[in-house]
Amino acid sequence: MVKSYFKSQDKSFTLINDDIFNILSKFEFKFDMIFADPPYFLSNGGLTIQNGKITSVNKGKWDKSYGFDEINNFNKKWLSLIRNKMKPNATIWISGTSHNIFSIGQILLELGFKILNIITWEKTNPPPNFSCRYFTHSTEQIIWARKEEKVPHYFNYKLMKQLNDNKQMKDVWKLPAIAKWEKSCGKHPTQKPLSLLTRLILASTEKGAWILDPFTGSSTTGIASNLLERKFLGIDNEVEYLEISKARKKEIEDIIIAQKYKSKIKGFRNENELDLFLIKESQTKYILNEIKGIT
Repeated sequence: MVKSYFKSQDKSFTLINDDIFNILSKFEFKFDMIFADPPYFLSNGGLTIQNGKITSVNKGKWDKSYGFDEINNFNKKWLSLIRNKMKPNATIWISGTSHNIFSIGQILLELGFKILNIITWEKTNPPPNFSCRYFTHSTEQIIWARKEEKVPHYFNYKLMKQLNDNKQMKDVWKLPAIAKWEKSCGKHPTQKPLSLLTRLILASTEKGAWILDPFTGSSTTGIASNLLERKFLGIDNEVEYLEISKARKKEIEDIIIAQKYKSKIKGFRNENELDLFLIKESQTKYILNEIKGIT
């Protein structure tokens, strides 16, 4: 039996303290969606500018590169394990930069995934380039792929079009990087913004879906999942970050704080649009369940 590090009272937010290579083979549960923010392998002793101050790019030993072969082996190993935890119609989102994204794309195809899109996330507030010898790094890539070549996946095309002024949403998204209010419980060096995870989750899941983050860190994926009425399992081998994750979950159990955070999420035309969608989604889900009960 798998032991949880933390499980919320509403059972919608679970954390496991372990290495994914050890834990994933110990349970059989299948997920509707995966978001993975694996090591980018960019901790090379370089410098950058953050909040106006010169700082190291190093994130930790887990982000240090040991060569191309090691990166490929690592990515193939975790992606193979993750594939076994996906439902037949599930999709996976994987973030990266030039340091790791080409390796991941190649291995996804080798393992039988179908790549659907490569999203370019353009940050509205990127740090300047410290060396002044390159263009400013202002984007990250997010590969969206489904598990099976011929099994249809869920895509909320209608909502994505609505959020883009009733035009087809493109694969370049202009959204802010992490905001100060998202670090209220502590800081993770590679924390992703709620605005980004909210869009990924709404695009590819329905209410009540189960979402897995195998490199959960401070669990932005889990916070977004719960704010959007989805369920979440996060895995990380760093207790320090799981404690931040736990604190963030407890924070949004306060309805006022949860509502405040939802109103701050970018990518919507006004502060109420997300709430109105969630209400409509709940009503649709209820009606469909009633129909299933009758039949």
